[in-house]
Amino acid sequence: MPYQGGLLKFLNEEQKEKVHQKTLDILREIGVRVENKKALELFDEKGAEVDFDEEIVRLPNSMVEEAIDSAPSKVILYGREDKHNIELGGTNVYLGTGGTAVNVLDIDTGERRRATSKDVVNTAKLVQSLDNIDFFVVPVFPDDAGKEGADEARFFNAMKNTTKHIMGGIYTLEGQKKVIDAAVRIAGSEEALKEKPFISFIANIMSPLTMERDYTDYFRYAVERGVPVVGPPAPIAGATSPIALPGTIVQTNAEALFMVIFSQIIEPGAKTLYSVVPTTMDMKSSDFRFSSIEMGMMNSACAEMAQYYDLPIYNTAGVSDSKVPDIQAGYEKMSNILLAALSGANYIHDAAGLLNTGMSVAYEQYVIDNQMLGMAKRVLRGLEFSEDRLAYDEIKEVGPGGNFLTQASTLQYMRTEFFDDALYDATDWEDWVKDGGPDARERAKDIAREIIAQDSESLVDEELLKG
Repeated sequence: MPYQGGLLKFLNEEQKEKVHQKTLDILREIGVRVENKKALELFDEKGAEVDFDEEIVRLPNSMVEEAIDSAPSKVILYGREDKHNIELGGTNVYLGTGGTAVNVLDIDTGERRRATSKDVVNTAKLVQSLDNIDFFVVPVFPDDAGKEGADEARFFNAMKNTTKHIMGGIYTLEGQKKVIDAAVRIAGSEEALKEKPFISFIANIMSPLTMERDYTDYFRYAVERGVPVVGPPAPIAGATSPIALPGTIVQTNAEALFMVIFSQIIEPGAKTLYSVVPTTMDMKSSDFRFSSIEMGMMNSACAEMAQYYDLPIYNTAGVSDSKVPDIQAGYEKMSNILLAALSGANYIHDAAGLLNTGMSVAYEQYVIDNQMLGMAKRVLRGLEFSEDRLAYDEIKEVGPGGNFLTQASTLQYMRTEFFDDALYDATDWEDWVKDGGPDARERAKDIAREIIAQDSESLVDEELLKG
């Protein structure tokens, strides 16, 4: 059973209705710039008001409502092993990686370097082994592959090294075609891939209210091939969206719904997610913040809007603005991960590995974040108030001054009631010093090294990748 959120609420029903009505106003009166002639023609054909000269699309309320009704309330993103399938919708919660970083903190030297195809391999191996990471968003851009070879380098290396669901951004339409064609060969047929898609794509809408030409083509091509695709806006409150959080929530909602609508006018029932990545601006430096607590609040509020529409949601939590795995990374990541999970966000990406405002990854950070995600899932598991867990008879039997070490329930629940943190250290000071005084980062590095050092056969027939 999926972990369940929905325990945290920022919005009441009246506030959700206000967000919805302001969203309708934006889509009807302001509109969205669509820098793609074929998409403009499609919107025009489907009943939108289209200004071809200004490239602005305005949507009547009825078109918005029809698309919301047409879009699926549940989307299953499949792994290549059934145990890795994830069912998105309602308040089901899954957490995974994100991208796209261009740098890696080298696990041996600690120096920052450019990411390569080998880093796709190693991060996929880490995610395959770390049980609390539910899916793999390809986290790095491989500098050695270049733009023309990036799509194959990213997706093919991912397929070789993880059977969890793989999602990623796209860099060329030709690369996207090659990735889908390979996935069809692996699945056995086009229909088999549509039935159980084990890959999906990201093609962003740009804030404020702009669909860029190439991303529009990538999004449309995915829908036409029956592969799930998300189109998240990433507004920066104070820069590319209003500084007031409710204003950014409204704009984000309008942009997210516009991409859902686009998917449905291409193919009614197309597999897509209501997708959001609202962020904030540091007003002191003009840098954008990928880890502010306000970002977490907005992502949580957007999860409530997705539930209002009965649409599955893709959102974000777990990036740190810190440059290295340190205390700052810990508190920034955990606070936003808990906010998103408790709100019932379905597909929480960026939740493992990312540092430096999403520009870098560190192998050991995946191991550390795996522990944080496990802790978040333990919170979501909650408290089971069965009669035996209330333990009245045990308390009566032990009585004042006794202990519960020999009780049957202690043996029964000792491995499941408490979260097993593989990184924590509770040794006494002298033993810790004798062991060299390792901190959590060093222990995480040791685990990461063990995982990436493992010789493993390709998890897919490589001939199927060649065509």
